[in-house]
Amino acid sequence: MSRLSNPALAAYAAASLPLAAAALPVYVHAPKFYSGLGLDLALIGTLLLAVRVLDAFSDPLLGVMADRIPARYGGRKAMLAAAVPVVAAGMFLLFHPPAGGIGLVSWLAMSLILVYLGLSAASISYFALGSALSRDYVERTRISAARGGAALVGVLLAAALPEVLAQRYGATEGLALFSAGYAPLLLIAVGITVAVGPQSMMLGGMRRLTVSGLWSPMRNPRFRRLATVFLINGVAAAIPATLLLFYVADVLRRPDLTAMFLVLYFVAGAAGMPLWVRLAASVGKARAWLLAMVLAVAAFIWAYFLGPGDVVAFAVVCVLSGLAFGADLALPASLLADVIDDDTGQAGRPDGVYFGLWHLLEKLALALAAGIALPLLQWLGYVPGSATDPVGALSLVYALVPCAIKLLAALGLWLAALESGTQRPKMKGDLA
Repeated sequence: MSRLSNPALAAYAAASLPLAAAALPVYVHAPKFYSGLGLDLALIGTLLLAVRVLDAFSDPLLGVMADRIPARYGGRKAMLAAAVPVVAAGMFLLFHPPAGGIGLVSWLAMSLILVYLGLSAASISYFALGSALSRDYVERTRISAARGGAALVGVLLAAALPEVLAQRYGATEGLALFSAGYAPLLLIAVGITVAVGPQSMMLGGMRRLTVSGLWSPMRNPRFRRLATVFLINGVAAAIPATLLLFYVADVLRRPDLTAMFLVLYFVAGAAGMPLWVRLAASVGKARAWLLAMVLAVAAFIWAYFLGPGDVVAFAVVCVLSGLAFGADLALPASLLADVIDDDTGQAGRPDGVYFGLWHLLEKLALALAAGIALPLLQWLGYVPGSATDPVGALSLVYALVPCAIKLLAALGLWLAALESGTQRPKMKGDLA
């Protein structure tokens, strides 16, 4: 068994912290930030969807690039380092809009493109690097969990710091200060991964760059099944993230406790991750992930029934659904690393190509969540900050819609047969 030392694993995981910290401000804070500047929710949701879809189609090309950079030029680490300035610039511009709101739509679109492009290049190269660090079934989950744990720390920082800064300087200035301080954190953490992090055990695939080659993972049946489940599950997870600020402010009516709810959710996710790693080693990754989906629905559906002042009840929902969320961080990417084994040959291991499409699916899930949820809310008559919600629209879209989608993902996972008998652990009753 090939096992990374704890210092090597920590060095690899370091870059995950700032990369994950970029996501929360973009998907949670940006819609509310720009709605406060005068843009309506339908326009913001449509813009998020349009820019994300346009950006997503660059991901397969970035995946091929991650595989094709020769090791003598730094390989996937070189691409990771090159993406850092783009991410930092986009994050800074996103929360430093022009005075007076002139050209606000164009500014938002430009900022999103920079953030998305930089994060795409960084994340694809980074995940591809991690996928090729080990050939071992259990060790791959350990690597994914370490990356996920660092990501949760980054998300917690992104959740808490803007709220702390907002209380002292105001919401707009707090996000501006957060975005300005993001660059040094990004440089230091990625620098650790690039300078002292482990190198891939398996070389990238130097395959011919063709249009059909960009989509070659779709010829892998197991990848198609895994990708479908991942996309559906991603939409289910992204809808509550997009609507959290609105839900806490207008349903619970305790916007001052937003940071606390986020911290509870992500700390529970971190606490649950070792459980899912051990369970996956015992019963298989797909089975463990399926159980997590069912538990997530059983916990989160109660958010629909809450109302003003139900702080303790929602805190319980956050903790229980957060425990289930730990599986989403540890298991899907580890499953993907196993699936890539089907397509590893003399041309090398095409982790970048696979994670290029994987990242595209992740973007599409987030974009679909915003593009569906925000216009749906407006169509149902919800107005942010309003004292009345005519049909309980916000609670319905925040809680019931994602639970229904999550159950669809669980059904797809149950039918997918993602793990062969030679990969997953043997269970009592399995055929030898």
